[in-house]
Amino acid sequence: MSVRSLCTALVLSVALTGVVVPTASARPASYELPGDPGGSKFEGIGYDAHAQRYYVSETTGGEIHRGSLRSAAATEWLAGDGTDQRWTARGVTVDAHGRVYVAGGPNGIDHPGAPDLWVYDRAGKLLAALRTGVPNAFLNDLVIGPDGAAYVTNSNAPQVFRVAERHGRWTIRTWADATATIPTQAGFNLGGIVLSPDRTAVIVAQGNVGKLWRFSLRTGTVSAVNIGSADLVNADGLVQDGRTLWVVRNFSKVLSTLRLTPDGRTARLVAATPTDPDRVLTTAKLAQGRLLLVDSKFDEATATPPYQVVTLTPPRR
Repeated sequence: MSVRSLCTALVLSVALTGVVVPTASARPASYELPGDPGGSKFEGIGYDAHAQRYYVSETTGGEIHRGSLRSAAATEWLAGDGTDQRWTARGVTVDAHGRVYVAGGPNGIDHPGAPDLWVYDRAGKLLAALRTGVPNAFLNDLVIGPDGAAYVTNSNAPQVFRVAERHGRWTIRTWADATATIPTQAGFNLGGIVLSPDRTAVIVAQGNVGKLWRFSLRTGTVSAVNIGSADLVNADGLVQDGRTLWVVRNFSKVLSTLRLTPDGRTARLVAATPTDPDRVLTTAKLAQGRLLLVDSKFDEATATPPYQVVTLTPPRR
């Protein structure tokens, strides 16, 4: 482990808990990502609990990197720069079968006719390359629902897409359109998405205005989550574990911890903890009690290494 990696882990541990937590020797405190000579930026992360592997998306080229929790360095798993018509990538998630879903962000906008989303098996075989058919769709983040389908946010419109497979045939469709309920604002709108604790709804962040929205999985109806006076501007990635919701607030450089009601209709802020001031963290996954957070490099005009996923033991209240 590099000195910088160790220092990063200690800084994050102190910032979030006030206590330095020793790192198990079998699990590095940070993970090194490959990068391009001209600079690389990153955003999404998925986690395969069965294989104890994580997947990180690169926005600059669309490469997907994969690493093991026990190894300090990730490797390029899927090439980018037009591979499978993928020039950029955003959210990543993994289902119970180990299939890896990759949201393309503006891939279909910048390259008309190109896919908006891809699905791969654990071996890296392409299973599906899908287009939404919706103009200007920016597919951002994903969550696997209790029905086994993936639910994907659109950052350019208040929509959630549903990706499903039946008898080997993959489909994507607009599952919910909340145009009448959620005003579209300047900037990135719907982003992070998780399940409610009781798994009856998805909770979605609208980072540009600092709101959370609840979409019923049974009816698709949408309502605002009551967050009281909590400041969630720049909410990006969401992580849900039981009734705890962690909100990664990228350029605000804060990790907010909230307590959800089981149905996800109310979220009470219990902590707002500064993160590393030298990093813009975008999203995270919970892996064996630690958060794995992507250091995006979005604050650098030309990104420079090291490129990293950092870890921390998150606060719980």
